Amino acid sequence: MHPPTCIPHPCQPKPLGHALRALLAATLGMAAAQVDAASPVLDRIQQRGTIVLAHRESSVPFSYLDGSGKPVGYALDLCLRLADVVKRKLNLQALKVEYLQVTPADRIAAIAEGRADLECGSTTNNAERREKVAFTVPHYITGARYMVRADSPITVLSQFEGRKLVSTKGTTPLKAIDKANRDGLLRIQILEAPDHARAVEMVEKGEADGFAMDDVLLYGLMAGRPDPGKLKVVGKFLTIEPLAIMLSKDDAAFKRLADDEMKRMIQSGDARRIYERWFLQPIPPKNTALNLPMNYLLRDFWKYPTDQVPN
Repeated sequence: MHPPTCIPHPCQPKPLGHALRALLAATLGMAAAQVDAASPVLDRIQQRGTIVLAHRESSVPFSYLDGSGKPVGYALDLCLRLADVVKRKLNLQALKVEYLQVTPADRIAAIAEGRADLECGSTTNNAERREKVAFTVPHYITGARYMVRADSPITVLSQFEGRKLVSTKGTTPLKAIDKANRDGLLRIQILEAPDHARAVEMVEKGEADGFAMDDVLLYGLMAGRPDPGKLKVVGKFLTIEPLAIMLSKDDAAFKRLADDEMKRMIQSGDARRIYERWFLQPIPPKNTALNLPMNYLLRDFWKYPTDQVPN
């Protein structure tokens, strides 16, 4: 027997025709686009017609309650701009904004569990937190320093030896001073406060000798006290803290939308104008200005805005 011939068709398949290849590429592209566009957060917002913004009680000027109990602040204004982009993206005629007050202890869970869509406050982007949530482009870069009474002789961390130093529960400055205390064998008695306002009160009342927190928050808290002159901020930066809006780590499409708008606001100058509104102009509840020009850390970082930060 003779081996079978390959007539009328060749034994080897011909390459795909141009038309078929184009059709296949288009089909695969559409499928990829559908997968890429999937967004649980956007779906949730569209179904409810509501976006939920998590805010803080006393993180002045980022996110706090004004004299009437209304949530306001620099980070909230940025979040409201992001909400506008979401509204346009979803082609909604109206998008209701709801607010959820959170604390340092429960803010991460609020995002991870889907109880809030954005956390608009003064949360540091670090590797430990990125295991549970994601962050957009930083809106501020600061560092931890110390608030003490105006008559205190303390100027550096080592002078808290044998004294009481408070920080807010669930914050990176609390972890930083705890580590520095152990590493330096300083014998500092470290106290935890439930929120920033209580920590300031502890310093004013002599229950603590100092309050360790991001310096910008310390200045904001001082400005809201009945007698700001009784307090002062001292010390070198113990940490460098890139503060950013927090969002779900399981939603790449929603994060990309937020990142793109943050970069647009930074590059257009909109973000700087919002910054000046909260850091250079009078703010509620006392209509006093913090008078804090943008520091070189944030100014340099915003030259090439990114969500990537040093760990």
